[in-house]
Amino acid sequence: MKSLLLTLFLLAIYPSSFAGSLNSGDACSVGNNRLQTGTFQFWSECNSVSFCDETSSTCVPKRCRKDDFPFGYPQGSSDIPPKCEKGEFCPDEGSDCQPLLAIGSDCQLNRDDQCEAPPNFKELADTSGRGLNFNGSVCLNNKCYWANATLGTQCVFENTPYIAYGVSGEFIDIVSRGNCKIGLYCDSGSSTCMKNKLLGDACTADKECDSWNCLSSGVCGETAATPHHFGTWVYVLVALGIIGGMSGTLTGLYFAHRKQREQDRAKRAQYWREQNAFHQNLMQMRETARASILSLKTGGRGNEYGSRDASDESHSNLQPNGPKASGLRNYIDDGSSEMDDSLMMHSGRKMNEGRF
Repeated sequence: MKSLLLTLFLLAIYPSSFAGSLNSGDACSVGNNRLQTGTFQFWSECNSVSFCDETSSTCVPKRCRKDDFPFGYPQGSSDIPPKCEKGEFCPDEGSDCQPLLAIGSDCQLNRDDQCEAPPNFKELADTSGRGLNFNGSVCLNNKCYWANATLGTQCVFENTPYIAYGVSGEFIDIVSRGNCKIGLYCDSGSSTCMKNKLLGDACTADKECDSWNCLSSGVCGETAATPHHFGTWVYVLVALGIIGGMSGTLTGLYFAHRKQREQDRAKRAQYWREQNAFHQNLMQMRETARASILSLKTGGRGNEYGSRDASDESHSNLQPNGPKASGLRNYIDDGSSEMDDSLMMHSGRKMNEGRF
């Protein structure tokens, strides 16, 4: 089944690789139309938007289409040809819409839609999406049939070898189709319709299994579209893994950020210690400078103060009855601005304390 899906995928992408190169109006030959080897994709000398007209032997624009989104046309193009009406079909060439073909008429490969439907098409139509028939009609070996062969009756089958690609490289994938009713398959050895096999039954081809999936072990397996269900313990483990991963991530981020914060805090503390030490050094330098300045001032004025005191004493001895001299005259203002505010505050505080 997997190889069939791969083959169908390759068929879907091959039109872009095997379209001709002649444009509309160029000369062409209908005899060169063919199906490509390995893919059986229709090919002509004309490009993907034209076909080779048999009457004029030139490439002309396509007049119909079978796909909703035909290859080669830009999105929203006004040149996209119309689809055919009910009861008609568009051939691979895209030439003109034609009426559906009667049973036994020639049809193109895998073009079940070219054959007219049986009266009981609703009963015979394949609704599984596997492409076993189209409205109860099937094109086998380029002939139209109805897919109405019953169990044990003669049937017609068609084996088409496609080139497929896998991990090991290129291989041949044989797709077998028949005209048996849904639930039956056409046995290649006896050409009779046989009942589809159930899960676990021995098989040799996908068409023999009701699931359309014959495993490499030679037994019918579940269809490729069957969803896989897991036990509750799997969901529990996944949930625990998600929670554990989130918790581990958050914990790791927390410790990483905490370490970073500690490093930043240590850098800031070291910075403030250095700034404080620098500030203390500056204060000590200022105090030393002020002390040296004050000592110089006190030493240079001592004799002057002494002589004045002596003269005052002499005057006081000479004039014992005179008024007592004021201490303000001992204050000498030399206009210096090096007085420390802190010293002035300390001296003012001492004076206030002396008053009380």
